[in-house]
Amino acid sequence: MKKVTTPNAAHKMQTLIKKDLRYILFNKPYGVLSQFTADHPGQRTLAEFGIPEDVYPAGRLDKDSEGLLLLTNDGSLIKKMLDPKEGHQRTYLVQVEGQLNEEALDKLREGVDISGYKTLPAHAEFLRRPPAVAEREPPIRARKQIPTSWLELTLVEGKNRQVRHMTAAVGFPTLRLIRISLGDLKIKGLEAGTWKKIPREKLM
Repeated sequence: MKKVTTPNAAHKMQTLIKKDLRYILFNKPYGVLSQFTADHPGQRTLAEFGIPEDVYPAGRLDKDSEGLLLLTNDGSLIKKMLDPKEGHQRTYLVQVEGQLNEEALDKLREGVDISGYKTLPAHAEFLRRPPAVAEREPPIRARKQIPTSWLELTLVEGKNRQVRHMTAAVGFPTLRLIRISLGDLKIKGLEAGTWKKIPREKLM
């Protein structure tokens, strides 16, 4: 029996074939907005890095956060990445003010209350040595009489400024935040302010 393709279905197929789907990994520096246009004069945006302007972030990083940002013009992928039900893992290197202890780490692992919402269980690991990351520009404002600590934190949700709220809730304000992976995508080998195209197969 011959398969009948409706005009609407055929049009959708042709549009998909013609569309040049792009998938870009970008290592976002501190102080850069996750968008191509500034909200106010003087703000740094994605436009200064030569990224094709037909792509959009699949999830955002705050201006004062750094690290892995996935950009694409694949609307279905963006929708999937932002769907809380999908539970995509996000891993961060977090520098906090103070000397971390096991009690705080256990609270992060179990979930903490932030603004009336309890976060899902997370993977939290104390890093005995600072990670091998480039210095931030500008550097963090550290107080000499107060030590700092690093941890690796993996979440399966991405609410607004969640990592900062979580560490503050257990008594350790975040000083520096770097996203190093998103699902199977990793930032390793990609210097701050640089980007690369990746094939769709890397996202599957």
